[in-house]
Amino acid sequence: MSGYLIHSARQLADKIYEYWVEAPRIATKHAAGQFIILRLHDHGERIPLTVVETNPQSGQIRLIVQVAGKTTEEFAQLKTGDFILDLVGPLGQATHIHNWGNLIVIGGGVGSAPLLPIAKAAKAGGNKVHAIIGARSKDLLILTEEFETVCDEVRVCTDDGTFGTKGFVTDVLNSWCETGTRFTYGIAVGPVPMMRAAAKTMGQWGIPGLASLNPIMLDGTGMCGACRVTVNNVTRFACVEGPEFDIHGVDFNELMMRNRSYINEEHEAVEHAHQCQLNEMIKHVRAEA
Repeated sequence: MSGYLIHSARQLADKIYEYWVEAPRIATKHAAGQFIILRLHDHGERIPLTVVETNPQSGQIRLIVQVAGKTTEEFAQLKTGDFILDLVGPLGQATHIHNWGNLIVIGGGVGSAPLLPIAKAAKAGGNKVHAIIGARSKDLLILTEEFETVCDEVRVCTDDGTFGTKGFVTDVLNSWCETGTRFTYGIAVGPVPMMRAAAKTMGQWGIPGLASLNPIMLDGTGMCGACRVTVNNVTRFACVEGPEFDIHGVDFNELMMRNRSYINEEHEAVEHAHQCQLNEMIKHVRAEA
């Protein structure tokens, strides 16, 4: 069978899955901050995913997927030995690593996955790296142990208090800064509301930085315009100029509205897929009756 072989698949947390996929050219060329676009099958949509880790020696890349719609539900059904139809990358601009000094990286939910390679690259670049990892609950936390091996200090929080500090990543950032720690730069990755809140809090403490954006993407070449975002009042194309932009210049309200452009169609696609699965189950039961 043609395509990209899945060498391993496992569940990391509630509705979050990890895959090591054979993609030797991408494994050799990829740098922190870049992503790929894939299609599972002939009738599948194209979705962007950040490459979390690569192994150039084995020619494999590591992907982490959270179930959020029809395609990611299909992805969650894939097992070791299955194939992904097509995969293109690496796309986007790699993170421009500088010696910022005292760096704070902030990950929300599955946003911790794309943040991990950035934290590794920043540490290798001579920075002192601090991390705040947040999620709605303990069941949705991922990669905290891996961050602890990379970063100088890691603080974990959950909205409901089931693990770590109870509260949001911005609460942790505020308390950290209030103790006198001065962060010279910050990078945030996660849900748009979280990144918007992080931008506000970072601004209050005078911390410049980046946000890794997640707009709708189709072709990955900047031709379709679906990924356009507004940064410092200028239209930018996240798939070729990003995905990272000045966190204080991003129009997060516009980004949230654009990301909801196809929400009705997404719900209909999920409902249709579930109905098809139910119909197949009924046919199977009747055939065995």
